[in-house]
Amino acid sequence: MSTLLIQHAYLVTMDDHRREIPDGGLFVRDGFIEAIGQVSDLPHEADEILDLRGHIILPGLVNTHHHFYQTLTRAVPAAQDANLFNWLKTLYPIWARLTPEDIFISAQTALAELALSGCTTASDHLYLYPNGSKLDDEIAAAKEIGVRIHASRGSMSLSEKDGGLPPDSVVDSEDNILRDSQRLIETYHDPRPGSFVQIVLAPCSPFSVTGDLMRESARLARQYGVHLHTHLAETEDEEQFCLQKFGYRPVPYMQSLDWVGEDVWFAHAIYVNGEEVQTFARHGCGVAHCPSSNMRLASGIAPIKEYLAAGVKVGLGVDGSASNDSSHMLAEARQAMLLARLKEGITGFSLSNDPSRKLMTARDALWLATRGGAAVLGRSDIGSLEVGKCADFFAIKLDRLEYAGALHDPVAAAVFCHPVRADYTVIGGRFVVREGQLTTLDERKLVERHNRAARRLLEAA
Repeated sequence: MSTLLIQHAYLVTMDDHRREIPDGGLFVRDGFIEAIGQVSDLPHEADEILDLRGHIILPGLVNTHHHFYQTLTRAVPAAQDANLFNWLKTLYPIWARLTPEDIFISAQTALAELALSGCTTASDHLYLYPNGSKLDDEIAAAKEIGVRIHASRGSMSLSEKDGGLPPDSVVDSEDNILRDSQRLIETYHDPRPGSFVQIVLAPCSPFSVTGDLMRESARLARQYGVHLHTHLAETEDEEQFCLQKFGYRPVPYMQSLDWVGEDVWFAHAIYVNGEEVQTFARHGCGVAHCPSSNMRLASGIAPIKEYLAAGVKVGLGVDGSASNDSSHMLAEARQAMLLARLKEGITGFSLSNDPSRKLMTARDALWLATRGGAAVLGRSDIGSLEVGKCADFFAIKLDRLEYAGALHDPVAAAVFCHPVRADYTVIGGRFVVREGQLTTLDERKLVERHNRAARRLLEAA
């Protein structure tokens, strides 16, 4: 058994009462929180005792949508100024050259960035498997770094010749997809509290898979009790595609395929109407809000105020690192807050249903990045600092240039001010970041390997 005692920090619990404890701490045993509160109320002995005086501690951030492999194609010149469909068509041929080693390296890079930004659980959507690549490659990368992962077995089966968007080089047969999906669930999925790996079935999007694959994926997922995920209603182009090819708007199309329920969450979900918002709420669907990617690709602004007012589960996602070009979860929380303010303005926003509140607050944004994300992923063991939950948290030193002049409200400083690196990130009671440095790999060597792989991909383009 191992124990850890954290003392004298400004502790933000994100529990149902939203407690903030100025001189707080927590006691961890074997990866779970055993006690939390004022320092005087905690045990006085542990295997390791860390005084974090002058730090703020927040629950580990939960990333609900990402594409790790895209760290290899950030800021590609030909894709810098394209909308979604043109951006995809530009990058598909490059991604077709990915190798298993590329998948591993890119996953480590994305997960390292996430951990350094306070993220402790990440859902990744890997939907192409060229040259022998497998989802196993990124699961291995996550295990080495020590970040919890919801590994989504994505897929594309509808190529250009069949009326889809992707070229033949990056699609697979539906038999292979379903067979591999079952293998991954049986090999890796762990539904227990504190699990580090869960499998998700995630056909890529309405414009890259058939209705048959969507239905069979849903059937298989429910047979094994795993979640379902896909892109939906990201652009107006997608809306027109669905109307012309299937005779439905995107959300009704999902309903026709049995793709609604508490086990389903959608990435983006920008182009939805009021009735479709209620459909999500009624069936318990979740939404991964990706503000930076939505702006980068000029896709639009998701109706977050309407979702939350209706009771829809909403989490945050950094999305693909070639449509955000960053994997910084704290930056995404800040972006979510600012974009909500731009959209709603004086029309009002309230996560707490307080009519006097007009704008999304820093604490609202952090709630989406923690409790919201945990709800979207179907996890009750993460997202807040409470007795019995996973010891997943991060700490930021407050005495730093970026926060100068803002220490009257440390929580607001963490979101309003320039996003910074975490000084400590603890996942399951284990330090993945200590004093601002990764503990599980050499960052400099990783960057060198990653840049070599990225150059090889682009030089062959």
